[in-house]
Amino acid sequence: MKNVRELRNVILGAGCALALAALIPVAFGEGKTEKPKLYPLKTCVVSGEKLDGDMGKPHVFTYQGREIKLCCKSCLKAFNKEPAKYVKKLEEAEKTAKNNQKPSAPAHDHGGHQH
Repeated sequence: MKNVRELRNVILGAGCALALAALIPVAFGEGKTEKPKLYPLKTCVVSGEKLDGDMGKPHVFTYQGREIKLCCKSCLKAFNKEPAKYVKKLEEAEKTAKNNQKPSAPAHDHGGHQH
């Protein structure tokens, strides 16, 4: 009897531990796989160099939920020195792109005739 009770307690304890381990990432916001905001430029936010240009493949990483693309890994040092400066540039680029995508005025209906 004592062995059965001990085995049951071990199994219950293990089950509780597994359930708790599964809930911890959810409780602390881990496990979310939100996509980062897409990078709005075709150039490096630090140097202004064209991405996929002479420097080869861009260095891509996520910073505060935002995708960052640099022309090369050596631009990372400058980015890390003043990240707010570069994030601000990206936000301005996003605003400009958004303003350029405003829908045009609807076409006038001319009752089936053309001008």
